[in-house]
Amino acid sequence: MQYMIWRAIITKVSINALVRVGFSPLFFTKLLRRPGYSRAGRKESESSMSKITEKVTELAGPVVEDEGCSLWDVEYIREAGSWYLRIYIDKAGGVSIDDCERISRRLDPLLDEADPIPDSYVFEVGSAGAERELKRPGDFEQFMGSEVEVRLYQPVNGCKVYIGRLAGYENGTVTVTVGDRDMSFGKSQTSLVKLHVSI
Repeated sequence: MQYMIWRAIITKVSINALVRVGFSPLFFTKLLRRPGYSRAGRKESESSMSKITEKVTELAGPVVEDEGCSLWDVEYIREAGSWYLRIYIDKAGGVSIDDCERISRRLDPLLDEADPIPDSYVFEVGSAGAERELKRPGDFEQFMGSEVEVRLYQPVNGCKVYIGRLAGYENGTVTVTVGDRDMSFGKSQTSLVKLHVSI
């Protein structure tokens, strides 16, 4: 099946562009500027980033569910010199740009009031995507038997990427069936596990 995914890049007042991005998730994006913000020297600890994602998850969960979707993940990360707050949602039958826009508009005032992030950041609400990352035990349970891609920090048998059927998950160890054999990778070995869509 050919997937058609679009990205909406917007400001506070207008939609700037729609860009097709292949298998990437669908995003509704806003750039939020804080008065007097300076990017110089700003760093976030893992602890503060975790607190931000926990707070945003608490705020977003009820809104996302009220819009008929489920909250897949929340991440707050730095990319190319900018901070991004991303909310990934899922929905039976697929997520539309309208779903992303409605949830984004409802979360705007909640984020302004709670003010979990003191600095400027790019706020995105998007679909979890066909090749979503698997993080929690429930994610692995839900997609057991599906084709996944496992990326490793260091090569195993000369390879850092393995694609196969998800065969097991226990205490952070991922087992995938590659060809006719099962291979297990510990949590300390894996940098990423995500669904894989074969074309």
